[in-house]
Amino acid sequence: GLFVWHLKNTGIRQVPCQFVHLCRVANDRLVTFQYFNFLKRMYVTQYNKDLSQRAKPKSDSVASPFRELQQLDQEKKVIHKIRPISPVHQPLSETSSTNELREVKSAAETEGSVAPGRAESKEDRQWKEMKLRLDDLPGILARLSKIKLTALVVSTASAGFAMAPVPFDLTCFLLASLGTGLASCAANSINQFFEVPFDSNMNRTKNRPLVRGQISPLLAVCFAASCGVPGIALLTLGVNPLTGGLGAFNIFLYTCCYTPMKRMSIANTWVGAVVGAIPPVMGWTAATGTLDAGALLLGGILYSWQFPHFNALSWGLREDYSRGGYCMMSVTHPGLCRRVALRHCLALIGLSTLAPVLDMTTWTFPVVSLPINLYISYLAFRFYRDADRSSSRKLFFCSLWHLPMLLLVMFTCKKSLLDKEDKGDLLGGDHGRAVEIRLP
Repeated sequence: GLFVWHLKNTGIRQVPCQFVHLCRVANDRLVTFQYFNFLKRMYVTQYNKDLSQRAKPKSDSVASPFRELQQLDQEKKVIHKIRPISPVHQPLSETSSTNELREVKSAAETEGSVAPGRAESKEDRQWKEMKLRLDDLPGILARLSKIKLTALVVSTASAGFAMAPVPFDLTCFLLASLGTGLASCAANSINQFFEVPFDSNMNRTKNRPLVRGQISPLLAVCFAASCGVPGIALLTLGVNPLTGGLGAFNIFLYTCCYTPMKRMSIANTWVGAVVGAIPPVMGWTAATGTLDAGALLLGGILYSWQFPHFNALSWGLREDYSRGGYCMMSVTHPGLCRRVALRHCLALIGLSTLAPVLDMTTWTFPVVSLPINLYISYLAFRFYRDADRSSSRKLFFCSLWHLPMLLLVMFTCKKSLLDKEDKGDLLGGDHGRAVEIRLP
């Protein structure tokens, strides 16, 4: 009776109220899947109960004994033996260390017999100390001094010596060529010494000797000093002081002006063109001992030739120069880079015309050199118009054979000394006749 009375007082009274409340909630907000999950979480958190579902254990499938044997064989093939590794920081006793050494030796023998190539690859990946061999030293020093660029410098100096209006002196020519080559080697070595951190970021220069560590910086500086000091002394004492001064000034201009300006301003291209224009002037002064208009004309030809040559080269290396931190026209001023190359190609036509005016060559030189000058100007115009790698590559390769061809044509059209002497004698004779006529 008490139980029935309790149900009447509590359950019967509360059930209608709860039912009405649920209906109101259902009308206000639909019961969704998210709301159901929310109620489930509330139930778990309030009553500290677990919601779990009991699953039936899966019955083992009846397999044939032959299938079991095949599975065992496969499991045996897959199993690998793992050797225990002792902790590194714990102190080891002598007995444990000897036991581990034996285990390591046995494991190394087994691994060496199984996979020798893997061990070799690990050894190749490790850092090794590079040792300098005497057999490799000439090649390393040749790359340090940029032997190809040095050969070009010596050839232009020889062209200046050959174009001088004086008799050819073999001893002076050899001394001037050797001194110019040594000065160029010194300048290139110092340039590479200063640009090691920047050359390492460029694909074109990352294999240089100082970047790869094939030679120490001290040895590179000693090599530069051993080339520069004898080279300048040879030019000064063996040739003449003017040529030695030009050689020393060129080393200073290349290492102390052009090299740091490559990361500061695009004016480095004009400074570098002056550096390349000095060697033919040195050849002229070595032969004559004076700085004439013919020497300036040769320097002007080399000065103008370097702009299409270098601008076309730098156009294909814009990514490398920007990665290395160099301020080049092809990177910062691409339009100016193409315009300057075209201007100086046209300037070569005018400079070739000045050679007979200065009495260096005959008038056949401007006529014969006109086709090659027009061709390089045409390629420079295509480079200016298209502005792509193909046109820049064609202009660069044309500049490689254009300069030797131009200097060769200039040398073949050079005026001989006999013609100049005859002309001088005629002028002197006419002047004497005029004096005789004036005398009573």
